[in-house]
Amino acid sequence: MDPAAWRARLGAARVATLATLDGQGRPHLVPVCFACLEDDRIVSVVDDKPKRTPALRRLDHVRAHPDVCLLAHHYEEDWSALWWVRVDGTATVRPRADAGMLAALAAKYAPYAAQPPAGPAIVITPTRWRGWSADG
Repeated sequence: MDPAAWRARLGAARVATLATLDGQGRPHLVPVCFACLEDDRIVSVVDDKPKRTPALRRLDHVRAHPDVCLLAHHYEEDWSALWWVRVDGTATVRPRADAGMLAALAAKYAPYAAQPPAGPAIVITPTRWRGWSADG
């Protein structure tokens, strides 16, 4: 699979798993909604879905250790349709997403069009793309 195909599959994925590092260097994984931006950055915004606390660990982890990994994959019983895409990158936390980020998220997720997420944004700048698919 070539890099353009990796980007297309990641962009179409509905959910991905974000990996961050905690204060002791242990991995912390959480599923996230996200959008790929035109400049190859990737954004995920804290939304209004129920959470135990607004002080999410992933935000603290990114602030302390900006190296992250985002993984999207597809599984089905027809193994010829399997694929995964992994993006390693450097992330930052912004207090809020900008208008372009919100537009990209709203274009992908209908609930975000009705109620744009107002929480902090994690913005990933990719440093390495990797992927695999059963169809080559």
